[in-house]
Amino acid sequence: MMMRLVVPSLLVIAVFSGVSPLAKAQTSAGTGGSTSTSSATQAASKPAHVSPATTASYTKPEFGQRFHNYLFDSFGPYAIVGSAVGGGIGQATNKPPDWGQGIEGYGDRVASKFGVNLVATTARYGMAEIFREDTIYYRCECSGFFPRFKHAVLSTVTARRGSDGHRVISFSNIAAPYAGTETAALGWYPSRFDAMDGFRMGNYLLLTYGGLNVAKEFIYGGPHTLVKNVPLLGHQN
Repeated sequence: MMMRLVVPSLLVIAVFSGVSPLAKAQTSAGTGGSTSTSSATQAASKPAHVSPATTASYTKPEFGQRFHNYLFDSFGPYAIVGSAVGGGIGQATNKPPDWGQGIEGYGDRVASKFGVNLVATTARYGMAEIFREDTIYYRCECSGFFPRFKHAVLSTVTARRGSDGHRVISFSNIAAPYAGTETAALGWYPSRFDAMDGFRMGNYLLLTYGGLNVAKEFIYGGPHTLVKNVPLLGHQN
């Protein structure tokens, strides 16, 4: 089963990388993060609890930055650890039982989780290109646990659009988890699984992505949160 997942993995990377010329990445490697204000007066004028989407600090990321984040969400630590943990849970509960136990059964479950996330992430970023949405996760420019937690949860079903980065309900974010689980249910899961099983698993995956957003908010928000703080990369013209 692993070989059946390796080939699609390589294909989706190739397809996504062809959506837009990668040469655009050379123009602004640090976009996608909120830019710093030019003076303390501007910083002080911001409300205490605001989302980045409501401020003038948003800079729409170039394709290179979007592709960079796509690779992070597909192959970064959250994808790897999540697949390993998800495979372990499936191993412990013996789901699906058709894959058995032992190292081979665990390997199949880990590969399946990784494949589901890869398809879902590719679908999310691909649809975002079509609908001109920015689905990259941005930490909240607010303070306090509950405002930040609320921002993380809402970001699971919303995205930014336009040059001002205003928030909209995102079909890309909502549909992507189901694209991943339906592909698994109808693709490499045992033949007794059908579209309803894919929909059921999609519900759980959407909740999982909400949890990942919380982790990105309070632990590590992705590569763009580091790039924007590097002087030579964060403010290129």
